[in-house]
Amino acid sequence: MKDIKIEEGWKGALQDEFQKPYFNILTEKVREEYKNPNYNIYPPGGKIFAAFDECPYEDVKVVIIGQDPYHGKGQANGLCFSVPSGIKIPPSLVNIFKEINEDTGAPIPQDGDLSRWAKQGVLLLNSSLTVREGMAASHSEIGWKDFTDAVVEKLNREKDNLVFILWGSHAIKKGEKIDRKKHLVLTSPHPSPLSAHKGFFGNHHFSKTNDYLIEHGKTPINW
Repeated sequence: MKDIKIEEGWKGALQDEFQKPYFNILTEKVREEYKNPNYNIYPPGGKIFAAFDECPYEDVKVVIIGQDPYHGKGQANGLCFSVPSGIKIPPSLVNIFKEINEDTGAPIPQDGDLSRWAKQGVLLLNSSLTVREGMAASHSEIGWKDFTDAVVEKLNREKDNLVFILWGSHAIKKGEKIDRKKHLVLTSPHPSPLSAHKGFFGNHHFSKTNDYLIEHGKTPINW
């Protein structure tokens, strides 16, 4: 699969992955899903790799791992927890913004487009990069997990002093193999309204991230 449209640094870093048999099978499955008149698939086709395009490989400082794209109309923009400008901010993101406000004093944004974070070096990576409308986790078993596991492993192996932010059991499990001696790994319950009060609120992940980045000579994130 040589015609993947993805940021050049990532294209080079993941070239071997794109050549693997599972990825060719995944690509065909995804193409079939987008062509199927019975389903709407999100995000829009051109945004599947937006997390990578918005945060070049050379610039990655922080990795936030989500589960799969929002499955409501107009919500998914290819970045985990993010929605396009003008779309109502989902409950989990509302809670993220509340924690940022409590943790850092930053004002609560009126806009849920997190591309502003991505441009500062935050990779907003979902485990699955596509989903059927109204069907959470509907593409979780078609091969995306293998691909995004490979992304995490690549960053773990080839980068130093990254911050991995893992909210909820799914993300924590995905980050089990991250080298804690090379990177900072922050974990807590998920920001969903179902679990945010069980330890997401008060986790101080945003100030801890910036303290670590500064400690290692990197520019902090303007959350």
